[in-house]
Amino acid sequence: MRNSLALVVIAAAALGGCASLRPRAAAADEFAVARNAPLVIPPDFSLTPPVAGTVTSSPQDAQSQAVEALFGGPAPRPPSETSLLDAAGRDSAALGARSIVGDPNTNVVDLGATTRAIIAAPEANSDIASAQVP
Repeated sequence: MRNSLALVVIAAAALGGCASLRPRAAAADEFAVARNAPLVIPPDFSLTPPVAGTVTSSPQDAQSQAVEALFGGPAPRPPSETSLLDAAGRDSAALGARSIVGDPNTNVVDLGATTRAIIAAPEANSDIASAQVP
């Protein structure tokens, strides 16, 4: 009985001691908080109020102005990219090629079972590539 009472007292002291060893976190000082200045929108002198009877800008014009303001217009391509695009034949590409991909009149080359087997081949942990073709 005396040993179990001693174990209970030691366990309680050990658990209570864990909290007393850790330093207390400093409480927030509510007087040390600084207020931020209110947000102020600077005046934009390039904007003019609309005049009655004039044509307003179209939504497309507003969209292009927003894109221009956000991204700054088209960036020049580096010479390496330009030469790569020229070698790939960017001038001979059909306009709207992406929109005619699913068209039934589009000629598609069937690469066959070999290509499907290579694409569906599981990953391997070796340096030698292999695929079983039916």
